[in-house]
Amino acid sequence: MLRAFLDYHRSTLALKCDGLSDDELRRQSSPPSTLSLLALVRHMAEVERQWFRRVIDGQDLPLVWSAKGDFQEAYDASASTRAEAFAAWRREVEHSRRIEREAESLDVVGHNARWGTDVSLRLVMLHLIHEYARHNGHADFLREAIDGTVGA
Repeated sequence: MLRAFLDYHRSTLALKCDGLSDDELRRQSSPPSTLSLLALVRHMAEVERQWFRRVIDGQDLPLVWSAKGDFQEAYDASASTRAEAFAAWRREVEHSRRIEREAESLDVVGHNARWGTDVSLRLVMLHLIHEYARHNGHADFLREAIDGTVGA
């Protein structure tokens, strides 16, 4: 059930970006916010990497767009393209799916250094569902402001 809900939210983010040009995906369409749909895709690539590869799998690797661990750098999509952002996001989602599939159970634990605590794969999946759901709400407003498209 957790996998299905997480994949539903992943698909929803992709759906919100369907049919838009790179310029439209970079558009900061809800002033005064500087957030764009492409920035959300880049951010979620970082989130997937952080939680699944770095926390659960214990991989020692930098974020996708920030060697110093600054999640905000992903929000700067001014020079990004759909191809670049979606390739990174899809790559991270596939790593996440592999890690989740290969785990012995949802009780597998990894260490979250930012929180200073151990967390289970179950908590990570719930956190990602929450993170996608929140950002898909942002994506709803961004997409509607670009071309009037609404709905999941």
